[in-house]
Amino acid sequence: MQTKLKDNGRVWLWGFLAVIALAQLYVVRELLAAFALFALGFAALAFVVASLYMLQKSWELAVARLAALRQPVINMASVANMASAGNLANVSRENQKAA
Repeated sequence: MQTKLKDNGRVWLWGFLAVIALAQLYVVRELLAAFALFALGFAALAFVVASLYMLQKSWELAVARLAALRQPVINMASVANMASAGNLANVSRENQKAA
């Protein structure tokens, strides 16, 4: 009778240890899956941020090159100078005609 009780206790002990080991494996597997999902999410977010950053830098470079190509500030200044110089020329022509 005592050996049967001892064997029954061993069976329960091994069963309990197996349940604990399986639970630990399940938790580890679940944690690894959660880590993989977070890593994928972080990589996707980093890719989006890096893409937006590169898009903004590319846009900035394109605008800078276009501005250097057309030189809008210099052209505007030269047009303004031409207009004022043209007005002065017209005034001086009118003065010459009047004289």
